[in-house]
Amino acid sequence: MTIQKRRERERAERERLIVTAARELAESEGWDAVTTRRLAAEIEYSQPVLYSHFKGKDAIMAAVAVQGCAELAAELREARTAAGGAREALAAVGEAYTAFARRRPALYDAMFTHPVDLPFATPEAPAALQEAFGELLRAVEPVALEGDDSGLLTETYWAALHGLVTLMRSGRLPKEAHERRLALLIGHFAPPGTA
Repeated sequence: MTIQKRRERERAERERLIVTAARELAESEGWDAVTTRRLAAEIEYSQPVLYSHFKGKDAIMAAVAVQGCAELAAELREARTAAGGAREALAAVGEAYTAFARRRPALYDAMFTHPVDLPFATPEAPAALQEAFGELLRAVEPVALEGDDSGLLTETYWAALHGLVTLMRSGRLPKEAHERRLALLIGHFAPPGTA
């Protein structure tokens, strides 16, 4: 192995270590606890080493968000492809999305709540962001009516899922009625009898 390849591998490993430490710290103590000083102590590197990889906490959160979107896309794809028909796929994707947010609240916040320097809904968006939205789109397109803008319809479905997650996590909607709310949402997007 050449020295250059070894350095690239070591650099990638340090970046992975920084992102993993940030995720773990955020999940256990919240994003306020994630500072470059704290991360440096956690991974036993100096702050300048962190800054040689990321401009600061916001850049680390953006890297966490991209990683989270890749994981979300995989979970949505699995749910969608395991479902029977279009209506079932839409329901499975909705449940997978909300379950992801409940299981990984800090990761979800980095992806969709905290401001991060990532382009969303543009061709410049990282591939993982496009793929996560693409999985939502692939679930919505089969239930779209003729003449519907499936991109806007998908954004509306996503916004509804995000709203349900956010209001439930904040205690403004009781968790006990989550499945009924999700069923109502699916029923309006894909009424019973939809293929």
